[in-house]
Amino acid sequence: MELPKNYDFKQSEEKWIKYWEEEGIYKFDPNSKKPIYSIDTPPPTVSGKMHMGHASSYSQMDFIARYKRMKGFNLFYPFGTDDNGLPTERLIEKEKKVRSVEMDRDDFIKLCLDTLNEIRPGFIKDWKKIGISCDFKIFYSTIDAHCRKISQRSFIELYNMGREYRMLAPTIWCPECQTAIAQVDLRDEEKQSHFNDVIFKVDNEDIVIATTRPELLPACVAVFYHPEDNRYKKYKDKKAKVPLFNYEVPILEDSRVDPEKGTGIVMCCTFGDQTDIEWYKSFNLPLKKAITKDGRMTEIAKEYKGLKIKDARKKIIEDLKKNNLLVKQQEIKHTVNVHERCGTEIEILESYQWFIKYLDLRDQLLRYGSELKWYPEFMRHRYDNWVKGLQWDWCISRQRHFGIPFPVWYCKNCGEIKLAEEHELPVDPLTNTPKTQCKCGSIDFEPEKDVLDTWATSSLTPQLSIELFKNNEIKSKLFPMNLRPQAHDIITFWLFNTVVKSRLHYNKNPWHDVSISGFVLDPHGRKMSKSLGNVVEPQSIVDKYGADALRFWAASVKLGDDIPYQEKEIVTGQKTVVKLWNASKFCIQHLEDYNKESVKLEEIDKWLLNRLDYIVKISTENFERYEYSKTKAETENFFWNIFCDYYLEIVKDRLYNPDKRGEESRKSAQYTLYKSLLTILKLFSPITPFITEEIYHLYFNEKENKKSIHLETWPFPDKADTSLDVMGNLFIDVVSRVRKFKTENQKTLKESIELTLPEEEIKILFNSLEDLKAVTNSRVIKEGKFKISF
Repeated sequence: MELPKNYDFKQSEEKWIKYWEEEGIYKFDPNSKKPIYSIDTPPPTVSGKMHMGHASSYSQMDFIARYKRMKGFNLFYPFGTDDNGLPTERLIEKEKKVRSVEMDRDDFIKLCLDTLNEIRPGFIKDWKKIGISCDFKIFYSTIDAHCRKISQRSFIELYNMGREYRMLAPTIWCPECQTAIAQVDLRDEEKQSHFNDVIFKVDNEDIVIATTRPELLPACVAVFYHPEDNRYKKYKDKKAKVPLFNYEVPILEDSRVDPEKGTGIVMCCTFGDQTDIEWYKSFNLPLKKAITKDGRMTEIAKEYKGLKIKDARKKIIEDLKKNNLLVKQQEIKHTVNVHERCGTEIEILESYQWFIKYLDLRDQLLRYGSELKWYPEFMRHRYDNWVKGLQWDWCISRQRHFGIPFPVWYCKNCGEIKLAEEHELPVDPLTNTPKTQCKCGSIDFEPEKDVLDTWATSSLTPQLSIELFKNNEIKSKLFPMNLRPQAHDIITFWLFNTVVKSRLHYNKNPWHDVSISGFVLDPHGRKMSKSLGNVVEPQSIVDKYGADALRFWAASVKLGDDIPYQEKEIVTGQKTVVKLWNASKFCIQHLEDYNKESVKLEEIDKWLLNRLDYIVKISTENFERYEYSKTKAETENFFWNIFCDYYLEIVKDRLYNPDKRGEESRKSAQYTLYKSLLTILKLFSPITPFITEEIYHLYFNEKENKKSIHLETWPFPDKADTSLDVMGNLFIDVVSRVRKFKTENQKTLKESIELTLPEEEIKILFNSLEDLKAVTNSRVIKEGKFKISF
C-alpha cells in the first residue's frame, strides 16, 4: 500500500471541511430514533472576527459535541449569530456609509440582513476551519424576522402575565450611549477620586459632609444620619443649607447610614446611588434633576449649566475652596459602576422605561440555579452571588434606533397600552399601526420608539434554534436542552437571563447542564487586548500549525480555568499530529493482509489491550463529566509513552520476522495493532478531528464501513484483568532498565546483550519472554540476580 510520506495539514483540513459538509456528517436528523443531545450554542457577533477566546471556548464545547455524537446521540448543534446590537449597527454604518438614525428602521434592518448575508460566510469559515461540528444549516440571526417574532412574542406573553411594566423611575443611564441599561450591563472599575469634606450650615453651625460627587449638590434633597449617632441627634428635624446653592433641605434619621464612613452624615441626591433611590421613595422626597441624558449639568445647577459632569465637579470644588466651604480633600481609590460596553461612569436618571419584574423571585432564582448541573461546580457561586446582589428589576428598553422594536403603541386619547396581535409579528410600531381600535374607541396611537435590550432576545436562544422546526414532537424532545456551554464572564448576562425567561415562560430550566469555560490570557497572565499589543489571532495559528494543534492546546486546560496562551503547547500539539501520522503509517503498512479474523493473543498483546481498556474507561468517565482535558492527557500519555515508545518496538520482531515466531504470533500483533490504533484514533478524534479523519480514511473506513470516524461508535472497555498489569509493568520496567544501561555505556539500542533476571520475575514474564528477548536484543535470558552484560 502506497502511503503519503508526510501529512499536509492545510490540504487535509480543507478537504475534510468540504467532505463533512457535502456528506452531511454533522447533520441533525429529526426523523432519527436515536436519543437527542441538544446544545444551546453561543451565537457570536458577526461584526468582529474570531479571537483566541472564541477558538478556545468553541473548541472545548466541540470536544463534548463530538464525544456525544460518537456515543450514539442524534446531535442538535445549531449555529446562530448575534446581530441586533450596537456592534452590528456600527459595522453596517461603516461598511455602507450610512447612519442608522437617518433611515427607516425596517430599511436599516433589511440593509443589515443583506450585508450580513454577504459577509457571514467568510465569518463562519473561521469556525469551520477550527473543526466546529455544528449543523450550520440550523441557523438563525438574532435580527431576522424569525427571531424578531419570537422576541416580540416573549414580550407580549410576559406583559400579559403581569411580569412587565413601564414606569417613570430612576434608571441606570449611560450618558455616552444615551440609553438606559440594565444592572447586568455594568462592571466595576477602580478609579482615583477624592473625599471632599464640604460645609453645610444648620442655623449658624457648620456640619461637614464628605462626598465624592460635589457636582450633585444642586440635586441634594435631604441630609441623613444614623439614629444612634449621638453626634447628630441634636439636628433632627432641622434644616441644612446646601453650600453654593443656598437652599434648605431636611435633616433626617435612617439606619442605612454608615456612621463609620466619611463624617457619618450624608447628603441624599436624586440620584447618586441605590440608597438615594430608597430614601427618595421611603421619605417621599422631591426630585431634582441636575444631569441631562447626555451628561451635562441642567439649569438647576445655575452658573454650572451646560458643563460636562467632570468639568462641573472641578469648577464646584474650586468655588467651594474660594468660599471657604471645603474643609479638606482626601485622595481615595474607590470602585464605581461603568457601562460594560463603553467604560463610561453611569448615572441614575428618572425616565420612562420598560422592566421585567423579578426582584420578588430571588429565592426561586437561587433554587433554579441549584437545580442545574454546573461544570465546574464552583461556577455556580457566580450565579448565586449575582442573584443575591440584585437591586433592580430588569430594564429591557434601550433608547436606540436599531434593534428589535417593542410591539407596543400608546393611545393618544387615554394613554392605554396597545399590544400587537401575535399573528402580526414581527411588527415595527414606527411603520405599522394597530389593526383594531383602543378600548376607548380611539384609533389615534403613538408608537413606542425604544427597542428591546439585546439580552431580552439572546436569552431566548433555545427557542430561536428549536422553533426553526415546526414539528411539535421534535420541539418537545429538544427542550429543555442538554447543555449550555459558555464563558464565565457572561454568567450574569446570558445564562442568568435565559434562566429567567425560561422559568417565566415554561416553568422549567432551559437546560440540564451548563459548562463554563475560562478566558485566554497572554503568557504573562494578562487578558489579551489591542491596547496591550498582546493579541494572538487564531487564524495565524491555524495557518502555521493547523487546527488540530490549536484544538490540542485548547484541550490542555480543564474546564472553567483561564488559559494562558503558550505556543509550546501548540507545538506539542503539532508534534503529536505528526507522531500520530507516522505511527499510523507504520501500523497500516503491516495491516495490508489483515482480515479481522479471530486469533489467540500473545500475553503482551493482551496486556496492551487491557491497558487501553483502562484508558477508554477513564476517558469515558472524564468526558461524561466534561473533563476533556483529562481524556486528552490520558490518551496522549498512553499513545506516546506506551504505544509508541514501547509496544511498537516490542512487536516489530513479530511483524518483520513471522518465520521466526510463527504466523499466529504475527496475526496476534496485527489484531492488536488494528484494535489499538483504531481505539486511539477514536479517543483523539473529538480533540483532533482532522488528522484522525485522514488516517481513518487511509485504511479503516472500508474495514469499518463508516463514512467518517466521527460517525464511529465510541469505544467500550472490556472487563479489566489486573493480573496482566503486574506482567506488563514489569516488562516495561525491564526494557527501560536495559535501554538506560545501553545508553549509559554509549551503545546503540540494537546492541545485543545477555540478560539475567530473578526467578520470580522470570515466572511473571514467562509467557512474554520471547517478546522481551526480541525488544531488548538479548542473546539469552538467564535466571539469577539481575544483570546486563554485552
